[in-house]
Amino acid sequence: MCPIVSQLLGKINVGGSRCNPAAAALLLSLCLGLPPSVATCPSYCLCASDIISCSGRNLSVLPFDLPSYATRLDLSHNALTVLPADWISQPFDRLSTLVLSRNSIGQIEVNTFVMMPHLLHLDLSSNRLTVLNSSIFTGLKELRELLLFGNQIVLINPGAFSDLHSLKRFYLSGNRLTDFPLGLYEEPGGPRNLTFLDLSSNRLSNVPVQILLSLTRQGGIYLQENPLVCDCALLALLEYWMWKQYRPLVDFKGEYPCRDNAGPGPNCSQQGVSDMPLETQMYQVELGKWLWVPCVGLAVPAQDGLAVFWVTPRTVLNSSANDPSDHLTVLPNGTLEIRGALLEDSGTYGCVAARGRHYDPNESLEIIVVVGNLSSASGLAHRSGAEHFNTAFTTLASCVVSIILVLLYLYLTPCRCRENRGGASRGCGGRAIILCSDPREVESGQRRSNGKRVAFLEPQAEDTNIDGPKTPVINFGHVTTEGILKNGSRTVGQTLTDTAHVV
Repeated sequence: MCPIVSQLLGKINVGGSRCNPAAAALLLSLCLGLPPSVATCPSYCLCASDIISCSGRNLSVLPFDLPSYATRLDLSHNALTVLPADWISQPFDRLSTLVLSRNSIGQIEVNTFVMMPHLLHLDLSSNRLTVLNSSIFTGLKELRELLLFGNQIVLINPGAFSDLHSLKRFYLSGNRLTDFPLGLYEEPGGPRNLTFLDLSSNRLSNVPVQILLSLTRQGGIYLQENPLVCDCALLALLEYWMWKQYRPLVDFKGEYPCRDNAGPGPNCSQQGVSDMPLETQMYQVELGKWLWVPCVGLAVPAQDGLAVFWVTPRTVLNSSANDPSDHLTVLPNGTLEIRGALLEDSGTYGCVAARGRHYDPNESLEIIVVVGNLSSASGLAHRSGAEHFNTAFTTLASCVVSIILVLLYLYLTPCRCRENRGGASRGCGGRAIILCSDPREVESGQRRSNGKRVAFLEPQAEDTNIDGPKTPVINFGHVTTEGILKNGSRTVGQTLTDTAHVV
């Protein structure tokens, strides 16, 4: 190995190229038989277990040789200006949090974060970034939270969010953005499950209302403290969000335009708005038929210039941008037209328009559409009702039969007493009279079946020894029935000859 190392070291300056000093040192240590050295904590940093903090040290250059065992690295409150691609010497496979806030970073080179593939939290807030270049976050496929608030970002180039597949929370407030970053949702390599986007305190004047309506179900988008132009589309969006109790609007209601005293524009006439309470309506149409659904809350057709949006189970439609060949279209008067209804069209629809009114929590702007064959649906409902009736009747009959069987078992259980060859009742001893009625009563038809009570007698030892003393047997002919099985009446003329067995 030593000749190989010498050749590698001898080619350091060949062709003007430079060899990586760290790699050369590692090869030299292996040749000399020395174990590779582990980076130690720098003297100007604080290291506690797997946490490295170099915060507030007025660093203008990133530390090069840092221990790679860290899971959290804090480089905030320094004087860093550039993040180069080779600022660390070895992979940080365990690093999950990197804090670079409160610096003067204005440039981030491509592949800066490729050496930390498992990073989850990246804080670049309060810096001097102005442009997010393409592939700036390459390698951060597991990143979940990105903080860029408090910068000076004015432009986001296409491909800037590539590799951010797992991003869930994105903070972009306090910048100078004038356009909504649609690349977050449209770029193929962008975030797939973004649930939080903070765009407050920027310079946005217009927002894509139709796209924001489709993103309402996915998560929160904060737009407060932006110079938004108050038009019919924005007013419709804010009214719909307020009815939905959308948290980004409810929490910062006073920091949005077009609210309360700020009335709608001249084109948002409220003459066609109904004052009747809004309730959920249902429409049913046969498969393949056409259906026209009017907008809830509009007493007359919508006027020109009044933006009407329909939130469907699959997409969001706009009255001002329609394709006549589409399956679902919004007519100029705000009515939704469904051509050739499909089973996939069944679901909940919402009409979003600038009505200029406050909604009661019990009111509804939604409409339920059911697509199916009406005759088949009614027949199915009839058969379903008959099946439910048959099932209930069968269950009730089963319960009644079970109760009857239990009563028969309790009150009509036969008592079988086997006799010995000599005529003595060996199978029915003194205990058998507890469960069996008097045979003479059975024969004479005087068996009593109501008010029976069971009395327990002291058990007698079985005749195990033939030569031993015999236990006297009760004379069943003289035992009164009242003492054993009381029937509520006394039998006259029957006495007990042995009073010791009377219960």
